[in-house]
Amino acid sequence: MKRISTIILVLFMIFLTACSLESPFVTEKSENGKIKVGLSVSTLSNPFFVSLRDVIVEEAEAKGMEIIVVNSQDDPATEISNIEDLIQQGVDVLIINPTDSSAVSSAVQSANSANIPVITIDRSAEQGEVETLITSDNVAGGEMAAEFIYDQLGEGAKVAELEGVSGASATRERGEGFHRIADEKLDVVASQPADFDRIKGLTVMENTLQGNSDIEAVFAHNDEMALGTVEAIQAAGKDIIVVGFDGIEDALDAVEAGDLTATIAQRPDLMGKEAIKAAEKILNGEELEDIIKVPLDLVTKK
Repeated sequence: MKRISTIILVLFMIFLTACSLESPFVTEKSENGKIKVGLSVSTLSNPFFVSLRDVIVEEAEAKGMEIIVVNSQDDPATEISNIEDLIQQGVDVLIINPTDSSAVSSAVQSANSANIPVITIDRSAEQGEVETLITSDNVAGGEMAAEFIYDQLGEGAKVAELEGVSGASATRERGEGFHRIADEKLDVVASQPADFDRIKGLTVMENTLQGNSDIEAVFAHNDEMALGTVEAIQAAGKDIIVVGFDGIEDALDAVEAGDLTATIAQRPDLMGKEAIKAAEKILNGEELEDIIKVPLDLVTKK
């Protein structure tokens, strides 16, 4: 009898060991038969993120997943509250487009504690465990913008930079890439934040032109700011090169119209597809690369 008990105990330990080797995120479908995905978007005031949301929702629904979307409205406190709510709703995986890479960390850690895998998209999280970051190569994109301006105007051209939201990894990385080239080849006379916002871009550019009337080019960290910049330049009656970043529809139209000189175009369609593909792999226990990079294109008038 003692021997039988020992054998049963050994078999039980083998079973527990086998279970512990499985991915902690392999999950059964919810009661309605669907995997539940939570998507937190930094803002839906920016057309780029609207496109990104639409693709993710379309891809998730095509895979038979249930998806819950929340809008952070570019507010870190709202973002944290939204993500905590998604955790309470028992999502199987979280896809987060952070408003602020530092501030979102506590929400990521909450998801970690709840054993919910996290994917970040377009922007990273500074702390907490993230399965993968899906992003464009923002540093390379900033370099592309500076090289384009240098090619158009030559060495020492006077340039202004409109920065995105402070604390966002995209702001930091696009600026880093831009300055790698611009600090060597161009003369950056002004760098001011406009928070990825078109109206703020207009206001900041109006003020910048008052103090730097000889600016020859502007690099804006996104298209919304670039389009605001174009409005300010046109109102001032000046002819200045403006390069944006994202490739939203309004910006592409402005490039074709000759108002916006160029944009570094991201691919929200590919980013969204990669996000749902990554979610599937995680829940199937598959390994992912730490960063999945999506290609960029420099778009100018055809």
